[in-house]
Amino acid sequence: MQEYFTALGIPKEVFDYLIMPLLIFCARVMDVSINTLRIMFVLNGKKKIAPILGFFEAMIWLLAIGQIFQNINNPMSYVAYAGGFAMGTFVGMTIEEKLALGRVLVRVITPEPMPDLIEYMKDRNYRFTSVGAEGRYGKVNLLFTVMKREDLQKYIEKVKTLNDKAFYTIESVKRISEDDLNVMEDRPRFTTKVWSRLRK
Repeated sequence: MQEYFTALGIPKEVFDYLIMPLLIFCARVMDVSINTLRIMFVLNGKKKIAPILGFFEAMIWLLAIGQIFQNINNPMSYVAYAGGFAMGTFVGMTIEEKLALGRVLVRVITPEPMPDLIEYMKDRNYRFTSVGAEGRYGKVNLLFTVMKREDLQKYIEKVKTLNDKAFYTIESVKRISEDDLNVMEDRPRFTTKVWSRLRK
């Protein structure tokens, strides 16, 4: 690689202390970002795409570490390697947030019932469980639901709108028993709406 850049008239010092560290940095950003996404797909049970990402992750890592050994006396290579790892972690987490893949379990705990939130969930065909429970200061209401991560933000905003003092927890869900869970939550079924109205 160095011979190629030398043939282009680039001085060896520029290659050693600028171009090579930059290439190592970019490679590290790519492989750590892919690693973050691969772990996300593994946790969500995506058996097809996770191995493919693992292949490219390992390939890019080998290229980066190979350049490190070829330039073992160059301190800029170590800085670029560590910096690429840090930036790759940030980039991977950002991409993961944007993709919002998988599902989450949301628990909402309030001291009083939340009929408006329950109606909101029924209108969107969410499956949920509402139970009474005992808290430190008396009886509370506990609402469980599993939903797509892409819908989580709107749901939390709705919870805060209805009760800004509501306590909630969120957990990732690796697997669910029904593959079609919430597949119609963005397009509520007509029968669900009718049944909801008849119960009033």
